[in-house]
Amino acid sequence: MNLSTPDTLVFISYCALILGIGLYVSRDKKGHQKNAEDYFLAGKSLPWWAIGASLIAANISAEQFIGMSGSGFAIGLAIASYEWMAAVTLLIVGKFFLPVFINKGIYTIPEFVEKRFSTNLKTILAVFWIALFVFVNLTSVMYLGARAMDTVMGNGDGSLMMYAIVGLGLFAAAYSLYGGLSAVAWTDVVQVVLLIAGGLITTFLALQQVSPTGNMLDGFAHLYQVVPEKFSMILSKGEIITPDGKDAWWDLPGLSVLLGGMWVANVYYWGFNQYIIQRTLAAKNIGESQKGIVFAAFLKLIIPLIVVIPGIIAYVLNADASGSLSASTVDPSFLTKDGSIANDNAAPWLIKSFVPAGLKGLVLAALAAAIVSSLASMLNSTATIFTMDIYRPYLNKTASDKQTVRVGRITAAVALVIAMLIAPMLGNLGQAFQFIQEYTGVVSPGILAVFLAGLFYKKATNNAAIWGVVASIPIALYFKVAPNGWSDAAVFVNIPFLDQMFATALLSLTIIITLSFIEGKGKVDAKGINLTAELFKTSPAFNIGATAVLIICAVLYAVFW
Repeated sequence: MNLSTPDTLVFISYCALILGIGLYVSRDKKGHQKNAEDYFLAGKSLPWWAIGASLIAANISAEQFIGMSGSGFAIGLAIASYEWMAAVTLLIVGKFFLPVFINKGIYTIPEFVEKRFSTNLKTILAVFWIALFVFVNLTSVMYLGARAMDTVMGNGDGSLMMYAIVGLGLFAAAYSLYGGLSAVAWTDVVQVVLLIAGGLITTFLALQQVSPTGNMLDGFAHLYQVVPEKFSMILSKGEIITPDGKDAWWDLPGLSVLLGGMWVANVYYWGFNQYIIQRTLAAKNIGESQKGIVFAAFLKLIIPLIVVIPGIIAYVLNADASGSLSASTVDPSFLTKDGSIANDNAAPWLIKSFVPAGLKGLVLAALAAAIVSSLASMLNSTATIFTMDIYRPYLNKTASDKQTVRVGRITAAVALVIAMLIAPMLGNLGQAFQFIQEYTGVVSPGILAVFLAGLFYKKATNNAAIWGVVASIPIALYFKVAPNGWSDAAVFVNIPFLDQMFATALLSLTIIITLSFIEGKGKVDAKGINLTAELFKTSPAFNIGATAVLIICAVLYAVFW
């Protein structure tokens, strides 16, 4: 293991601190046994700052630390649109979605579907989300996190992969299975401080390394001078060619990022993703929840500094004098067995190469915090959906709170074991962040269409929603997968995946609206939501914070257009 004694002590101290906090807040209060609200919604007691911190800790995982740094290495700052547009999306969620969810008193996102449409549709989506959490989210975070640990703590040859997968999984389970959302949320407050501090340390040290003068600001200037194309937020076709020879425009297609499919990805993730939205449902009240969302939006604005800029720095440090990259110029640790360049090794390589002994333990703790906090959130949300949307309605309608909590713990444990077994099989994902976004995008547009119709179209019917979400899959596959030999046929189109997502969402929403109008003969559906101006009223604190976030976002895009 390539860690000094001080680094090892720092890392062990981090593990002990998180475990101690998790177990402390998980304890049953005297005379009170943990009930379903305590376990799945932290007793609805979270303050705004804990909500905001927990939202970011749940979001920033190996997918960002490793995958987005890899996309920064391959594409550049343009990938930061996922972060900066997420800040705006959070404001939309806080203003227009959250008031409805809290007003309905829901535990889970599928539960909203039941209240608005039907139990059948709720069950369909609940099964989907459980499968997505276990087979995509948990496994990808485990795999990417373990690969980073293997690179930083070992030789990057995969010898520590299995140990890292098991260790990360068991550590997340040690407090989250017992304590539920309360343990997850309160440990997230510490985790988010660590991951931001550790990320900034890596960025600052790497900037000093790339700077001709050793000054951080000079480092930024040097990056822009060597690779100015990597600081363009709106890409033109052919502007950026990734190390694997792909035109980056296909991942981030120009203005479509601002006006199209990026909204589908972000609104789906932040508005209707159980392991994200769950902590906002656990607030003391709607005001605290909305302030927490604004806090998270501010934090999202600085995330590219710790997950994208390091990737650009790694690119420059491995490029030749002209800013070109090839297998002959990169560090050997970037090369895969077939000689291709592994973009996602950017962040681990920087940590291993330039973070000195003593600080490396802190940075490693930050990396572990990003991974473990996300794993704990996903485990808790998987348990919440299975227990509240499948176990209670179908398997044990009279389940006591004790039985409900026990089943939640068992569900999380089973999900963890399955993910541990699958994670080592993922292999080399290339740009993992883009890979995950692209394949999640096959199913997210249809679900987004269902929720948007359910929230804002009173005439939307249950049958139309079912047809819309089911039809979205073949629509998405039509854009994505052409039969062998048919790729050039006129019947198929070839457009970037963000444009595919946008088109799929629009077509799915059109199906829902059209079928609803035909079935309901233009009448309001019995379960349509009555939206009032009072419901969407927000506090001065939210309004001021939201305005500040929007102005900062506009300035960032104006500067890096």
